[in-house]
Amino acid sequence: MGMMQEFREFAVKGNVIDLAVGVIIGGAFGKIVDSVVADLIMPLVGLVFGKLDFSNLFVVLGTVPPGTAQTLDALKKAGVPVFAYGSFITVAVNFIILAFIIFMMVKQINRLKREAPAEAAPAAEPATPEDIVLLREIRDSLKR
Repeated sequence: MGMMQEFREFAVKGNVIDLAVGVIIGGAFGKIVDSVVADLIMPLVGLVFGKLDFSNLFVVLGTVPPGTAQTLDALKKAGVPVFAYGSFITVAVNFIILAFIIFMMVKQINRLKREAPAEAAPAAEPATPEDIVLLREIRDSLKR
């Protein structure tokens, strides 16, 4: 029963719940970045490089069966080994954008953490207990 109690305490701690929320939001955010890269950035990069579609950049490494279309999807379905460097370029751009956004978020959070103590009012010194005050008065009166 001790291990179950310890696990329950671990599972309901704020850090575990924060991690779960972060994973869920990160998954949704990853889909947004995928869409931005695939639907907005890569078409613009393709336009600059002459209407190039990066998703269909590949090199065939095996023999293509007769009647198979020369597209990446068709070749993969036919079991032909392909070196799909266009997909890698798209994933690399996804990673760079996601890493930059996370870097900017962490940088802002660290900046806010540094500023937070400076903005807070200095803590007032706790009041001296009454018995200490009385003892000090007695000490001072005996010194006279």
